[in-house]
Amino acid sequence: MSKPLSDHDRKKQISVRGLAGVENVTDLKLNFNRHLHFTLVKDRNVATKRDYYFALAHTVRDHLVGRWIRTQQHYYEKDPKRVYYISLEFYMGRTLQNTMVNLALENACDEAMYQMGLDMEELEEMEEDAGLGNGGLGRLAACFLDSMASLGLAAYGYGIRYEFGIFNQKILNGWQVEEADDWLRYGNPWEKARPEYTRPVHFYGRTEHHPDGVKWVDTQVVLALPYDTPVPGYRNNVVNTMRLWSAKAPCEFNLKDFNVGGYIQAVLDRNLAENISRVLYPNDNFFEGKELRLKQEYFVVSATLQDIIRRFKVSKFGSREIARTDFSKLPDKVAIQLNDTHPAMAIPELMRVLVDEEKLAWEQAWDICVRTCAYTNHTVLPEALERWPVDLFAHLLPRHLEIVYEINRRHLEKVAAKFPGDHDRLRRMSLIEEGGQKRINMAHLCIVGAHAVNGVAQIHSDILKATIFKDFYEMEPHKFQNKTNGITPRRWLVMCNPGLAEVIAEYLGQRAISSRFKVFADYEDYIKCQEKVNALYKNPKEWTKKVIYNIAGCGKFSSDRTIAQYAREIWGMEPTLEKLPAPDDKQ
Repeated sequence: MSKPLSDHDRKKQISVRGLAGVENVTDLKLNFNRHLHFTLVKDRNVATKRDYYFALAHTVRDHLVGRWIRTQQHYYEKDPKRVYYISLEFYMGRTLQNTMVNLALENACDEAMYQMGLDMEELEEMEEDAGLGNGGLGRLAACFLDSMASLGLAAYGYGIRYEFGIFNQKILNGWQVEEADDWLRYGNPWEKARPEYTRPVHFYGRTEHHPDGVKWVDTQVVLALPYDTPVPGYRNNVVNTMRLWSAKAPCEFNLKDFNVGGYIQAVLDRNLAENISRVLYPNDNFFEGKELRLKQEYFVVSATLQDIIRRFKVSKFGSREIARTDFSKLPDKVAIQLNDTHPAMAIPELMRVLVDEEKLAWEQAWDICVRTCAYTNHTVLPEALERWPVDLFAHLLPRHLEIVYEINRRHLEKVAAKFPGDHDRLRRMSLIEEGGQKRINMAHLCIVGAHAVNGVAQIHSDILKATIFKDFYEMEPHKFQNKTNGITPRRWLVMCNPGLAEVIAEYLGQRAISSRFKVFADYEDYIKCQEKVNALYKNPKEWTKKVIYNIAGCGKFSSDRTIAQYAREIWGMEPTLEKLPAPDDKQ
């Protein structure tokens, strides 16, 4: 009679090892045909270019999945501090080529497609552009996710899964016209829905004050359904997660209303709830003050914080049992980075969770909140700074308005104590702007509720300290830092100029690709230099030599350098160049 297996032995049988296979052309062709037939249910007689793209995308994704699962297992086993990057925009762009580069699959895939009579560039062009951002803010967030994975940081990106991303532009009769970007109309092979982690998000309602605390009641609920996208590091077998939330109405129908003809209105109400994740606002540098935008901001923050608290409380991979309840340890295990003021609601929401739900004292909850949150400012333009009307806040988020008022009261007490008699300073530093319509200054809320505030270039950070945030800098100078932006070198070197990348890797080693960034030297007079540049470009040998010199001195413009600074100086984490074992490693 065989010996009964222990729980540990049983779990060892459920393994991702051996699933990745040997990364060669034969395997890629076999898996490509397997996905074409069994995933897409097509053969070559009816398959389109888009079908071939999807077959290739699923084939490449197969090489991600084992690494993705193993990375999450590694995080649960080691229990490192995790960083949560919250942004309303992630301009990820196309995923296929970036994934092939980071997994070192591009040459094998190119050869496999060539042998099957397919053009790799044509297939890459079939991918929809995941334009979930307007420009700099969203592209920076995407670069940061890439760098955090490449530096081995336990990081998660959180945002909204907009059904319609940044609009497409076309020229019609000599005029520019915009049309909706329905990027999901053919499906997205890179995402995985996680309905088991759906979270309720509350709006409207009222507050009740009881001896045992405050309750937010009579709310309207919208469900947040998460979709996960893998974010691979550069050839280190680390695959982090970007989790985007999609709004869904609760599956509740009043049968009586249905029977008397209220079905249509019930369906319309569902559509209204799901509008939250319908469309990306088309401009991130102009504040409009719309209710839908505030709903989007609170929606992503509420769902994300519920997810963060859930993950903090459990200690074993796949476990749903509560294992950690001491919230004083939260800043040691969680770092929340707010990408501009759009996720600023994370501060009052975290306070609501800690005070109202977890029953912590205000002082302890505030200390935890400040040590957990950090804020990146992106603009000094007055029209871009968010200032929400108090009336809208009271209607949509009544409990959070009470919390903001309490934060402001305690904040102004500290200001008055440090600068006695300076009433004008109190007015300038208040979270509530009193002139005309009362408004909540979200940048002020971020500064008060975070332990670190940074600009994204030295001149920008200096302007913040000298002008719009001067009073706050004088109050708490230790909070203010600079983190010069960078761009991922993988997408902008390996993908744009693979020939140059091979030369660099040959002479400087593969590590150079992950730590340097191709950028032209600064020219004092671009026009005068352009002819010299054109002439140099015609000589490939001299051009490559010049660019390599530039690369050697321009590491400052890499997002890897930026993220390493964030990790060490804000999040209290140490980047690592450790390479995780591949899924097929026998260990």
